[in-house]
Amino acid sequence: MPAPKNTHAAVHYRVEAADLHAHLFHVTLTLARPEALQELSLPVWIPGSYLVREFAKNLQQLRARQGRRALPIQQRDKQRWQVACDSTEPLVVEYAVYANDASVRTASLNATRGFFNATSLCLRSEGQADQPCTLDIVAPENIATSAQWHCVTGLFGLETDAQGFGLYRAADYDELVDCPVEMGAFWSARFHAGGVPHRIVVAGAAPSFDGQRLVADTRKICEATIAFWHGKGKPPFKSYLFLLNAVHDGYGGLEHRNSTALICARADLPRTSAPHTGEGYSMLLGLISHEYFHTWNVKRLRPSEFRHYDYTQENYTELLWFFEGFTSYYDDLLLRRAGLIDDATYLKLLTKTSHQVLQAPGRQVQTVAQASFDAWVKYYRPDENTPNATISYYTKGALVALCLDLTLRREGATTLDDVMRALWQRCAGGPMAESDLRAVLQQLAGRAFDAELDAWVHSTAELPLAELLAAHGIALQAEVPQPAQRLGLRVAENSAVQIKAVLRGGLAERAGMAAGDEWLGIEVQGQGWRIAKLSDIALYAGAEKQVTALVARDARLLRLPLQLEPAAAPRRGGKAAVPADDTVSLGVADRALATRWLAGSAPV
Repeated sequence: MPAPKNTHAAVHYRVEAADLHAHLFHVTLTLARPEALQELSLPVWIPGSYLVREFAKNLQQLRARQGRRALPIQQRDKQRWQVACDSTEPLVVEYAVYANDASVRTASLNATRGFFNATSLCLRSEGQADQPCTLDIVAPENIATSAQWHCVTGLFGLETDAQGFGLYRAADYDELVDCPVEMGAFWSARFHAGGVPHRIVVAGAAPSFDGQRLVADTRKICEATIAFWHGKGKPPFKSYLFLLNAVHDGYGGLEHRNSTALICARADLPRTSAPHTGEGYSMLLGLISHEYFHTWNVKRLRPSEFRHYDYTQENYTELLWFFEGFTSYYDDLLLRRAGLIDDATYLKLLTKTSHQVLQAPGRQVQTVAQASFDAWVKYYRPDENTPNATISYYTKGALVALCLDLTLRREGATTLDDVMRALWQRCAGGPMAESDLRAVLQQLAGRAFDAELDAWVHSTAELPLAELLAAHGIALQAEVPQPAQRLGLRVAENSAVQIKAVLRGGLAERAGMAAGDEWLGIEVQGQGWRIAKLSDIALYAGAEKQVTALVARDARLLRLPLQLEPAAAPRRGGKAAVPADDTVSLGVADRALATRWLAGSAPV
C-alpha cells in the first residue's frame, strides 16, 4: 500500500486536548519555509468583540526547534516573539495554552467539553498569514468518555474520522481564526435553508431538551433571513454551523463567516414537557437571529476600517451603530416575520429597547457614533457611571434603524429592507462607509437623509419615536415610572437595597447616594423602617414628600435627606420625542397600518 500523501500546508497547526483536568491545549506550529528572523504573534482581540483581551496571557512553555536543534526565542513585546532560524529547514514551534473560559470569545477545555477560537490558540506567522494553512485537531486520550467525543468546525475537512477529528484546511489565517471548534459529547442535527445545509450542535442540554422544536424554529429564522437578503437566491456560504453551549446561567453570541458560537441558559432551551415556551426561549431565538443576520451585516458587509483586521491592536470605527444596531433592529423583527412571535411580543421587545435608551442619561452626553468608536474602552468595561456617560450602540442603533425604516415607509418610496439590499449590491457584500449608506438612501428615497443621520447618529438629539410609531398604527403611552426610575437608581434587591448606579440629575443623586451604598431603611416622622426593596418606601412613607434614607457606606451609617416626588400621572409622548423620565408602553392602534410594517410589506 502506498504511503498517504502529505496534505499539510506550508503553515500547519496541530492542536491536542492535552490535559483536560489542567485545562491545557498543546499546540504545535510547523512552518515549512520560515523567514530567517521569523516573527510570531498572538492576537490581542477577536473580531466581533471589541476589547483588547490579551490572549497571550494564557500561553506558556513556548519553545522552538529545527530538527533536533533547539532555537532561542526572543520576546519582543506582550504578544510577539522572534526566532532566528535556517530559512531552508522547517521550523517547529510548540507551546501550551491554558483554556478555562466558558465564553464564546476565547477557549475552554475540561472533562466534558472542549472549545476554542484560533485567536486564542494559533500563533500568527508574520509574512505567511495570507498563505493556506492546515489544522490537525487531535482527540483527547485516557479519559473514559473519549469515545463519545466528536469534533465540529466550519473549516473544510481534508482527512477526518467518523467523530470529526483530523485535518482541516483554511485559505489563510483570517479564515482559520474565523471558524471556532467545538468538541465533546454534544447533540447534533442537520437541516437545509435556502438550499444550503445547516447544522446545529448543542452542548450541555438537559434530558428534557426538545431538539426538534429548536431545529424547526431555527430553520424558520434562516429561511426568513436568506429571503430578506436574496429573495429566492442562495446565501453567500456553502454550509452553516450553529455551536450552542447550554449552561446554568449565561447568554451571548459571537458571529463568524459561516458559523456562530452561542451560549444560553439551560432552562431557556425548548422542552418536550413544555410546548409553550417563555421569554427565555424568545431571547434565545432573538440571539440566533442576531448572529445569523451578522453573517451578512458585519462579516461581509462591514466597516471599511475592517477591510483587513489588525490583530495587534484596537481597530476603530464609528459604524457599530449600523452593524450592531441595525442587526439588533432586524433580529426580533425577523422573528415576527417568521411567525415565531406575535405583534404583542414584538412590541414588548421594542418597548424594552426603548427603555434602555430613554432611561440612560448618557444618551445626552455621547452620540451613538462616538459610542461606536469608544467601544474598546467603554462598552465592554461598564462601571457605575456607564449609564450617565455612555449610550449603547446596540440599543440606540436599533432605534435609529427603526426611525429610518418608519420614515422611509411613511414617505412611500422605499423601506429600510430595500436600503440594506441595495447596500449589499453597491458594496458587493464587502467593506462600506457611512457615505455609502447616505448615497443609497438618497438614491432610493429620492432625497438626502443627511439631516436625519446628523441628528440621530452624530448628535445627542432625541429620536422622533412617538411621531413615527403613531404614523404606523402604534400607540405609544407614557406610564407611571417605577420606583427605581423615579428615584434615578439602578439597584439589586435582596434583604436590602444594593445601589449599583446613581443616575445623573435624579432624586437619589441630589440626596447624596452613591454606587456601592446599601440602603437599609428610611425614617418617617421620627420612626425608622427597614426596607428590602424600593417598593417598601411607598408603604412606609405614605403621602410624605421628605424622608431620611438610612444608608451604609464603607461600614459607616449615614442619614441622607431624600425628597420624594409624588407619582406623576401618565403623560402622552410628545410629537417629537418621549419624555426621558417616563416609562412607555407600545400597543397596536391601527392594525392595518401596523401589519404593513411588522410583516415587511412594501409601503403604499
